[in-house]
Amino acid sequence: MKAIIYTKYGGPEVLQLKEVEKPSPKDDEVLVKVCAVSINDWDWGLLQGDFINRLLNGLFKPRRKILGSDIAGRIEAIGRNVTRFKAGDEVYGDLSGQWGGFAEYVCAREKSLALKPAGMSFEEAAAIPQAAMLAVQGLIDKGKIQPGQKLLINGAGGGVGTFAIQLAKLYGAEVTGVDSAPKLGMLRSMGFDHVIDYTKEDFTKNGKGYDLVLDVKTNRSMFAYARALSPRGVYVTVGGSIGRLLQALLLAPWISLIQKKHLRIVALKTNKDLLYMNQLFEAGKIKAVIDGPYKLQEVPEAIRIFSRGEHKGKLVITVP
Repeated sequence: MKAIIYTKYGGPEVLQLKEVEKPSPKDDEVLVKVCAVSINDWDWGLLQGDFINRLLNGLFKPRRKILGSDIAGRIEAIGRNVTRFKAGDEVYGDLSGQWGGFAEYVCAREKSLALKPAGMSFEEAAAIPQAAMLAVQGLIDKGKIQPGQKLLINGAGGGVGTFAIQLAKLYGAEVTGVDSAPKLGMLRSMGFDHVIDYTKEDFTKNGKGYDLVLDVKTNRSMFAYARALSPRGVYVTVGGSIGRLLQALLLAPWISLIQKKHLRIVALKTNKDLLYMNQLFEAGKIKAVIDGPYKLQEVPEAIRIFSRGEHKGKLVITVP
């Protein structure tokens, strides 16, 4: 089968399209013919091989050579202990920790997948797992979003932000989106009430207070984020630099005690809310915003675009 592989850490230039052996499912796995796959922060981090990601995937060279976690496809074969699926089922899910999605075939654990609704395309399905789970768990589980709140989404034009705005509008929130100028038109069309070009305005210094901040970037100090919160406001981060996340973890109790404002971190529960997303999709209440789709051989260029933050919504790859 064809796959995008890497044998050393680096940038998109180390990725290669190669012929590799087709995998075989273990007893608790299924073999999926990949039809679409999307790009996540995990892929960029594992490709670069920073210290934390080297601990996960090999200190000197990558142990797992095929990236890609959010996949959608059709089951071709099942392990003998699999009970939830059968050959021919159309499925999708997040394979974080296992990866292997930038390929024509991948093996996945039964628990990592959900059935894809018939009306959902493979491209739409591949865009959902990680980004939508972070949006749901950030806004609902950790943020406890309430009707009428003032919400700000930092890094609003990517996958998490484009799902989060749709969820927030179901709650009747007033939503401000922060991103670069080329994405602001898209944000307005999606229903953002206010938009901020981060190159021209710092939302932590404009004197406005928000009841809830959902942060995809985590690129400021925790004291700056606390300044942007209204009294008893909640800040939730779903990703960013390890240093900033550690700062949030350490300072959260003190900021809560002294300022009565709350800092929370989402520890992603993979695939937890896929059935909820299926319900929203089938009810016409949510849709995936897709950049692309690109072809399998175009993964290096797609990751290059991702690394520069130029994508709108989710970067999706189709696999013929």
